Amino acid sequence: MNDIVVMRDVIVVGGGCYGTFYATQLAKAKEKGKARFRKVVVVDRDPDCRARRELGEAPDREFVGREWTGYFDAFLGSWVLRRARARWPERPVSVGTVPGTLGTPYDRVAPDHTRYVSFADWICPTHCIEPAICPAIAGPRTWEMATAIGQLVERLHAGGEREIRSALFVCRHHVFGVGTFAVDAVLEGDAVVAAAGASGDAAAVLVGTISSCHGAMNLLTIAPVEDGQ
Repeated sequence: MNDIVVMRDVIVVGGGCYGTFYATQLAKAKEKGKARFRKVVVVDRDPDCRARRELGEAPDREFVGREWTGYFDAFLGSWVLRRARARWPERPVSVGTVPGTLGTPYDRVAPDHTRYVSFADWICPTHCIEPAICPAIAGPRTWEMATAIGQLVERLHAGGEREIRSALFVCRHHVFGVGTFAVDAVLEGDAVVAAAGASGDAAAVLVGTISSCHGAMNLLTIAPVEDGQ
């Protein structure tokens, strides 16, 4: 059985302690024949970040000294909110707090309206890969954040006047403690937003970055087309 994880370019957002750890793990996985990729790209606004100092240059490692948002605008042509505003410059596009009850033990809203949720009411082990047997409780992991959010979206849609869609970027463990989600997921999320606003009616999309246990989500709202526009 071939258990080699095959990727293309892997982008590590941030070159501090966590970014350095994940870039190191990827290098180890490749060295041990457990992963295959073209290169790891570490993006940090500090061109002399910790990852660069500790890991150094390599044929399969690249460092980009740039703000994350600017980098991803250029790399993907897509940060979901800015893409929506560029697509409909005449329609207000805003970000608010996701309403409704999710039922997770941890549920907090930050000043920027991001709702942080988690099924854990304990301190999780560092770099946990969220296996089927939860290491914190030594028992089966009976929860899945994508399922819980899907059910929340169904309840919100059933109780409201407009359809609410979802665009979830789901981080899964790949190799040696490193979890990722694909660029395709971001592009698919942008397509969900485009489809939601295509009719010209008011639209809402729950946008979230999640794993099996934890998540951060917002509600992106697109105003309807005004008469005469």
